Amino acid sequence: MKDRAGRRRARRLAIGTAVVLALAGMNGPWVYRFSTEKYHDYKINRPEYKAENGKWEVVEFPKEYRLNTIHAALLHTGKVLLVAGSGNNADNFDAKKFDTRIWDPVKGTIKDIPTPADLFCTGHTQLSNGNLLIAGGTKRYEKLKGDVTKAGGLMIVHNENPDKPITLPAGTKFTGKENGKTFVSKDPVVVERAEKVFDKATGKFLRNDPGIGRIYVEAQKKGAKYETGTQDNYRVQGLSGADARNTYGIAQKIALDKKDFQGIRDAYEFDPLAEKYIKVDPMNEARWYPTLTTMSDGKVLSLSGLDEIGQLVPGKNEVYDPKTKKWTYTPKQRQFPTYPAISLMQTGEMFYSGANAGYGPDNIGRDPGVWDVETNRFTKLQGLSDPKLLETAGTVLLPPAQDEKYMVIGGGGVGESKLSSKKTRVIDLLKDGAKFTDGPELEKGTRYPQYSILPDDTVMISGGSEDYRGRGDSNILQAHMYDAKTGKMNRVADPLVGRNYHSGSILLPDGRVMFFGSDSLYEDKANTKPGKFEQRIEIYTPPYLYGDAQPSLSGGPQTIARGASGTFKSQHTSTIKSARLIRPSASTHVTDVDQRSIALDLKKTKDSITVTVPKNRNLVGSGWYMLFVTDDQGTPSKAQWVKVP
Repeated sequence: MKDRAGRRRARRLAIGTAVVLALAGMNGPWVYRFSTEKYHDYKINRPEYKAENGKWEVVEFPKEYRLNTIHAALLHTGKVLLVAGSGNNADNFDAKKFDTRIWDPVKGTIKDIPTPADLFCTGHTQLSNGNLLIAGGTKRYEKLKGDVTKAGGLMIVHNENPDKPITLPAGTKFTGKENGKTFVSKDPVVVERAEKVFDKATGKFLRNDPGIGRIYVEAQKKGAKYETGTQDNYRVQGLSGADARNTYGIAQKIALDKKDFQGIRDAYEFDPLAEKYIKVDPMNEARWYPTLTTMSDGKVLSLSGLDEIGQLVPGKNEVYDPKTKKWTYTPKQRQFPTYPAISLMQTGEMFYSGANAGYGPDNIGRDPGVWDVETNRFTKLQGLSDPKLLETAGTVLLPPAQDEKYMVIGGGGVGESKLSSKKTRVIDLLKDGAKFTDGPELEKGTRYPQYSILPDDTVMISGGSEDYRGRGDSNILQAHMYDAKTGKMNRVADPLVGRNYHSGSILLPDGRVMFFGSDSLYEDKANTKPGKFEQRIEIYTPPYLYGDAQPSLSGGPQTIARGASGTFKSQHTSTIKSARLIRPSASTHVTDVDQRSIALDLKKTKDSITVTVPKNRNLVGSGWYMLFVTDDQGTPSKAQWVKVP
């Protein structure tokens, strides 16, 4: 790799020198007219430059199909699902204008898909049947202080009846015993029955622990005079008899302060063949900004998020069973910030890098570690540099996945902090006493990096911004290629479009990488001109596609079991050096936790290759994968889709 990088630098120097000499030999007026922009365009389109640095191209959809892409996932049909929901646009939310598109990057076609709910800031992951599980989204947009006209807040409803739960409909009125003020619930709430508590030694009844329900309530009229400043007990209007005695509310401050986003329970499977959403049972908890990730048994873990009253879900994580289409709580509770970067290890435990997308206390659930979901044992990991700068950081399982090395990329301070980190940090979880060490530094502090694993065991790292949501015109128009074999990072061609919050990247089956989204707060250095959502897609063609022709790969089985082999035809077997199964991405909010590239054992004949899938189901979960082979020049084939049952 060192020799190759040296040759690249020498070749770039030679190309640049030749161009300068050529221009110097021309007449003055021509040189003057040859603008900087034209020279740059000339340089980046030279074959030699593209072979060393790759090439970026912007894709702009017809106006009627443009959308604010918040989520993107590669489907096993080769098409890309682009999900906006309301697209961080309150007018769209109020009008119930929710968008989804399917884009075919080969044919260039795009199709509108009916969207059943506001899937803005949802969670998603690939299922073993090839569907995409999508859960959570937006129930209500945030309101900043000053925009809130009716006092509102959290009402905790208690039920002291041990015999039955009670359901309070939307519109239930709560009146304070001390303050005399009345507030109205916005949604129905089920309050579970009280739990009888007995002395373990004697069996004697001790007390009833009331069942608890949480609901958002709001004043009936506008104005500051309806705010409260202290805790009060609240009588529930409309109840009588035992229900009135057993059911009551307790609320702290109910005020005109900022109201956060609120989540929904809705869950869907998106069917890539039918190209439609299929409703499944809702989650037990409403979630906005959740992470969904696959576990050892193929079930899906749903973590964190803001609930239906805009508060962080209090550690109530849950699991989706693709067979029953139902959700159950995990045995123990553990709280994380929103969109926590958590993924499955070869031991069946979960690795948490500490990276996240924002909401949550700055002192709870932010330490990196290894988590046993069943026992709730959490082993903290040491050595992480810039540990307070992990919001909006990226986390990637470096290729091949068997090495169990993770990289944490960049990040920033909690909330709207201006702080950002240049660091990359790497940890080898196969080592005893594993701890983080620093990898190569980025040139700038980077929030919201986009990152994709490529078939040649490199990781494409691009974009981001130095400040929160690109404030101060701080988008980073740089891209790097990290070589997982050598630990070296090289600069490649600069992207044409700045990308920060609400952006991501997806490896395509032909070896290119697509980039989507970006949601700047402002467009100028002075932070006076409001930003516009970046609706253009950008495609990066890596250097490996500007060298030799891609090795061919065809035929072969569409299904290969763990521990089994499959044989494929190729006209270039003599030069093929490696084979990888790469799980298709589902990316949002700097989070793509299931992305992985698995090395396959490889045998060759004159006109065929045989690959063998590893046996470990924690390494190779059930589902669809892209099979790539790569030649001795680092050029990958186009992918063949393979299902692991």
